[in-house]
Amino acid sequence: MELDENSLQKFGYIRRETSGSINIDPLQTGGMLTEAARRALVEWGDGYSVCDFCPGTVDIIKKPPINEFVHKALPSFLGIDEVRVTTGAREAKFAIMNSFRNKGDTVLLDGLAHYSSHLAAQRAGLLIEKVPSSASPEYTIDPEDYGHCIEKIIQKTGKPPVLALLTYPDGNYGNIPDASKIASVCHEYDVPLILNGAYSVGRMPVDAGKIGADFIVGSGHKSMASAGPIGILGASEEYADIVFRKSPTHKKKEIEMLGCTARGVSIMTMLASFPAVVKRIREWNREVENARWFSEQLGNMGIRQMGEIPHNHDLMFFEAPILYEISQNAKGGRYFLYKELKARKIHGIKPGLTKNFKLSTYGVGREKLSSVVDAFDEIIKKHD
Repeated sequence: MELDENSLQKFGYIRRETSGSINIDPLQTGGMLTEAARRALVEWGDGYSVCDFCPGTVDIIKKPPINEFVHKALPSFLGIDEVRVTTGAREAKFAIMNSFRNKGDTVLLDGLAHYSSHLAAQRAGLLIEKVPSSASPEYTIDPEDYGHCIEKIIQKTGKPPVLALLTYPDGNYGNIPDASKIASVCHEYDVPLILNGAYSVGRMPVDAGKIGADFIVGSGHKSMASAGPIGILGASEEYADIVFRKSPTHKKKEIEMLGCTARGVSIMTMLASFPAVVKRIREWNREVENARWFSEQLGNMGIRQMGEIPHNHDLMFFEAPILYEISQNAKGGRYFLYKELKARKIHGIKPGLTKNFKLSTYGVGREKLSSVVDAFDEIIKKHD
């Protein structure tokens, strides 16, 4: 097929339709670039520009100072011994699981684990068992259930799981489990714990060492103001040599990292945003206050937040029977809410969702959140 001028016109510079909108999308609020990162995006956008002075792997590049960032700044920030930057949180989880896999071994996941945690385990060939969550509306994880599930796995297979994973917080309800207690329970059985902090690392204070996690995973494009895809993988000294083992044929290359992982724009935007990310987590209490205030305002309209209340995270899941009822007769049907919000320059709730939806208040600020609250109020009154 020949590409003529007409077929090429749909490509080139494409402006985002949502530019200038108030963004409450849980996948985007924590990953919005700082001004420094936007400058880095242009400066380092030419192919593998960071590889100009690469001595063998990205993490040891000294100019730009990726080596200091990966081997000093990030370990200090995360409270862990060794860190690598990966191409995403899911790739980090897979690297850990693949390093521990043996035929017939099991990994224990929390019942609210992200689908990519399941896929990482499946790709590594591990069997999966799940710690159940409580029923609606809380959907919480009981730390003691990790012990109960480990006991069941031992009874079933004759040995404990090779790894356990906790999603902190989960990506649906934004619940923050007692990670320290869960780590303690897992260590009673000598089971290493992976802390999946895709929605926490970079938004809120997280110290893997204080928690007792053996591994910590983060997402740059979800929570560290970075252009993605990019993630981080931290490992304690006890397990670092297992996950970051070197190739026997290419001495500088780490097998699970496939030699090099995130490079170019993604790592340079993470590096550029890092000073702002370190500072912003100091304001976490204000973010929690804003989330709780927002939840209360929507609750007054009959839009009910699910999960922990009072809430401890910016990511929230709502059930909105009043909006669903309106959608049964409104012009546009179940798309009416998306269109009404779009008309008010508010972005983040997926098209077609009215009965329930999730959103994030991270970094939006009380003034803009007030505008979102007013918009919901207007929409309900308009269709009442």
